[in-house]
Amino acid sequence: MNHLPNSFESLIQSLSQLPGIGKKTAMRLAMYIVDHKDKIGPEFASSLTRIGTELTNCRICGHYADQELCTICADPKRENNVVCVVESVKDLIAIEETGQFHGRYHVLGGLISPIDGVGPDDIRIQSLLDRIASEEITELIMAISSTIEGDTTLYYISQQIGGRVTLSSIARGVAFGGELEYADDFTLGRAILRRTPVEHLFNGDH
Repeated sequence: MNHLPNSFESLIQSLSQLPGIGKKTAMRLAMYIVDHKDKIGPEFASSLTRIGTELTNCRICGHYADQELCTICADPKRENNVVCVVESVKDLIAIEETGQFHGRYHVLGGLISPIDGVGPDDIRIQSLLDRIASEEITELIMAISSTIEGDTTLYYISQQIGGRVTLSSIARGVAFGGELEYADDFTLGRAILRRTPVEHLFNGDH
């Protein structure tokens, strides 16, 4: 693209680093931004600046937040005794958009994966155990992948909890991780409502 100005190529390169954005899509987006730069340029710049200076993670659940607590943890109408455990913020958002869950969340920030060098201490398991010890939690809903890494994480957490709270898993057969956000609200919502006790999973019951 040596026929393009360096500034324009730089914008295309930046946009193409976003997930699912190829070179052609990045070029179309870049052209739109340039054509409307007087209006959306300052908005984009302001948003990116605010993300860098204001956006953080909730000290309790790990969700995105502008304050010490996210809007969910700060909401007095949410159920305090039920916590949905997810791998990432995008999974939290996907579940929240179903409108079927009214408790709180805990974002692990990954899954146990020895082959990738990710152990229990590398994700937010200890903070989950701390919450169980300090909060009045009666149930954990595990909304994490049914992969080897997900099952390893689920089993490890179940062993650490030792029956102190009810441990359940959302219905299997639902897409997770990068695909969970694309599951329709109805399917994902029913998976939450039809959650299964975790001991049934490890005992081979269905």
